[in-house]
Amino acid sequence: MAIIMLVDMDYFFVACEELRHPEIKDRPAIVGSDPKGGAGRGVVMTCNYKAREYGIRSGTPISVAYRLKPDAVFLPLDYDYYETISKAAMDVIKGFSERFEQVSIDEAFIDVSGRVGGYGEAEEYAAVIKKAVLDRTRIKCSIGIGPNKLIAKIACEKAKPDGIKAVNDIEAKSFIAKLDIGEIYGVGEKTRERLRTMGYETVEQLAKANVMQMVDRFGAFGAELVRYANAIDESAVSENYGVKSIGREFTFQEDTSNDGSIEAEIEKLSNEVIEEVNRGQLNFRTITLKLRYEDFSEHIHSRSIKVTNDLDTLVATAKELYRSNMEKGRKIRKLGVRVSNLVSRKGQRMIA
Repeated sequence: MAIIMLVDMDYFFVACEELRHPEIKDRPAIVGSDPKGGAGRGVVMTCNYKAREYGIRSGTPISVAYRLKPDAVFLPLDYDYYETISKAAMDVIKGFSERFEQVSIDEAFIDVSGRVGGYGEAEEYAAVIKKAVLDRTRIKCSIGIGPNKLIAKIACEKAKPDGIKAVNDIEAKSFIAKLDIGEIYGVGEKTRERLRTMGYETVEQLAKANVMQMVDRFGAFGAELVRYANAIDESAVSENYGVKSIGREFTFQEDTSNDGSIEAEIEKLSNEVIEEVNRGQLNFRTITLKLRYEDFSEHIHSRSIKVTNDLDTLVATAKELYRSNMEKGRKIRKLGVRVSNLVSRKGQRMIA
């Protein structure tokens, strides 16, 4: 019997900030771009639950967050600081697992199948993990427990904040049946709307979908969606040694089509990415450029190269991706540079 946990640090960036600014603990607090008095152009990266009471969420435009709660505490992103705390937390979590898969800076799947005798014991084990993480980092986390990664992730969402939620294999399908389809893996707003036009509002409805029709509409992902809706997720917790990619993004104060300004920003972002690559003693194989246009449409362009950690290669490739794919006559609102398929320089061990 598989027993999988997802451990997720609660409102992580703001929780980190509360450690060094305890005076903000009981105030609405937001980490993200400078709101510039309501004229800022970035988004909310993370906010605490006090801020969420005002309708603010991760991904909310920072200008909207400012209008909703202008007297909230707005803090800039300090990724290096958060990464230090993340490493300490992940070291603790890894020690409780048979297999460990970090999926972002603040969450990780662990397979504990051989360490607990059932779901009752798994909940007790999760409580021990929560206390160990809190003792080491002073950060609270939530834990979802399930027979696979899909159920563990959804259970974790239901456990927040600072909770534990276990769903066994018998309960799994009924547990997700009444959920909105938007709560399933990989279903973003566009996919959700497409599914709704097909008549699917809930997971229970999607579970009964015609698989061939779904494949016609969504390709292989369509069949996967039907499996997820039936609480089936066969993906294993795969060992890795850190995050799967490293990237930086920048939102322009004003939409621009100026090649010089855009390429200068690509250079700055590339430098920041390489600094983190070098700190982690990593190489990379894939370079990705993200372009968000003035109408908020987003385009992702990637290229695989020989394994490297070379700044000039990153800059040249990112610029070439820009020049080859930039749609003439359109303005850029936001861009990002990211590297993935990471490899440790220590014995060329694969990270992702």
